[in-house]
Amino acid sequence: MDRTGAGVVVAVSRKKSHGVDKPNQLMIRLIAGEGVEGDAHCGAKVRHRSRRRFNPGLPNLRQAHLLHAELFDELAALGFAIRPGLMGENVTTRGIDLLSLPTGARVRLGESAIVQLTGLRNPCAQLEAIQPGLMQACLGRRADGEVVRKAGVMGVVLAGGEVSAGDRVWVELPPRPHTPLKPV
Repeated sequence: MDRTGAGVVVAVSRKKSHGVDKPNQLMIRLIAGEGVEGDAHCGAKVRHRSRRRFNPGLPNLRQAHLLHAELFDELAALGFAIRPGLMGENVTTRGIDLLSLPTGARVRLGESAIVQLTGLRNPCAQLEAIQPGLMQACLGRRADGEVVRKAGVMGVVLAGGEVSAGDRVWVELPPRPHTPLKPV
């Protein structure tokens, strides 16, 4: 794998119960094959309520949610006041273009944690409870008309470890050819 870029963890968040916003923590612990310890979405099998209803035996491809703080800057210019954790992410980063990474990219967080990207987070209607219009603001269109989903990326935890604000972030790209992230 090629190693590229270095960013920083801005904040880490978790919440035991389901709901959009997640309180910031001093530290979160990632568990290999499970997700974020103490988070409602932690588990080897699907934990998201909307997906669990249809097939609770599916693997959990959404163990960790990473979101780039640069989105907050973009949203602020549109009049939205968003802070880390408010959109349900576990790890808020800065300095890594998460949305441009391919499926299978490995994001190393801090000393030992590794999250392998499985797909994009599809902005959902729950974002409207934060501020009306937020869901639409997290969507865009490319020049060819294709929808751009800006609400972060999802992944599975390959290697566990503690992650805190201020930790470094590196990306290891999978072998080519790269497959763009799709909603998961």
